[in-house]
Amino acid sequence: MWWQYLLVFFGALLFDIVPFPFAPAFTVMVFLQILFDLNVWAVIIIGVLGSVLGRFILLLYAPLMANKYLKASKNEDIKFLGDKMNQNKWKGVLVVLAYSLLPLPTTPLFLGGGISKIKPIYIIAPFLVGKFTSDSIVLHLGKFASENQQNIIDDIFSWQSIASFILGFVMLFCLFFINWRTLIHTKKLGFDFKILN
Repeated sequence: MWWQYLLVFFGALLFDIVPFPFAPAFTVMVFLQILFDLNVWAVIIIGVLGSVLGRFILLLYAPLMANKYLKASKNEDIKFLGDKMNQNKWKGVLVVLAYSLLPLPTTPLFLGGGISKIKPIYIIAPFLVGKFTSDSIVLHLGKFASENQQNIIDDIFSWQSIASFILGFVMLFCLFFINWRTLIHTKKLGFDFKILN
């Protein structure tokens, strides 16, 4: 039975370590909880730990990816955005917490935080609280979902899932292609599509 919980941990970790919008980690957690009839609270704790570790690793390797694949000017632009967030840490913490409670992909948040080299504690701590709260709700609803498995399969291609996936890509587009320095200083929206080395 312990190996099933190990699957939960590594499944959540792998879903949250990728640098592009992917299915939320709670989907693999709910799936494994239903499939193996696992203890809900154990799945929540183990899955959230795997998810947080995945996002922490993403924070660490995001700057390396950015340095390799993005132009220096785009790196500076995203770092500028991080500096603005660092100026008021509590506001940034509240934004991360609120964002983590919503059913939105957190990949852009962690990529931006990693590239701008925000201290991990300011992202990981509120993410942990938000993730634990939202995943607890979702996994407890999983008991209901296990009685309606066909609906889960249908929901993978629902407009909500597709909209969430598209929204994740829109947010990545905004993070990488909006000239944030110009927007914040002059209040004018500008784009820079030449971001790669």
